[in-house]
Amino acid sequence: MTDIYNIEINSLQNNPIQLSNFKGKYILFINVASKCGFTPQYKELEKLHQTYKDKLVVIGVPCNQFGSQEPGSSEEIQEFCQVNYGVSFLITEKIDVKGINQHPLYSWLTKKDFNDKKSSSVKWNFQKYLVSPEGKLIDYYFSITKPLSSKITKHLK
Repeated sequence: MTDIYNIEINSLQNNPIQLSNFKGKYILFINVASKCGFTPQYKELEKLHQTYKDKLVVIGVPCNQFGSQEPGSSEEIQEFCQVNYGVSFLITEKIDVKGINQHPLYSWLTKKDFNDKKSSSVKWNFQKYLVSPEGKLIDYYFSITKPLSSKITKHLK
């Protein structure tokens, strides 16, 4: 099993994000897109972030692999998130969440060989992956699962 805290990814501003800084907190990873039918979930993700920020880190991961719904540059993505949804949680660089250029983070999230729990495939934008404070995959949730769903929040209470 690979340790999720050793995986490197950059922020939208191209600064390294040290996932090890989040040990002891839940982490919710969501592949996000600005032009998707699920894009209004940004609002609930921000509420989730504000409500549980003492024990949860919300990380949005822009991806343009589903319907080309995240075509923007880093600056455009950041402005869109802040202006339209007041997003204050962490947004990473734009990556591939599937395929031959899949980012190591999503290899860990989607492959049992790495996460020691289960394999999955990312079906669409706004699929969510919840990681425990000990760095273990808890579960994943398809796009239709709302960020404030009890399926997710039951772990945070």
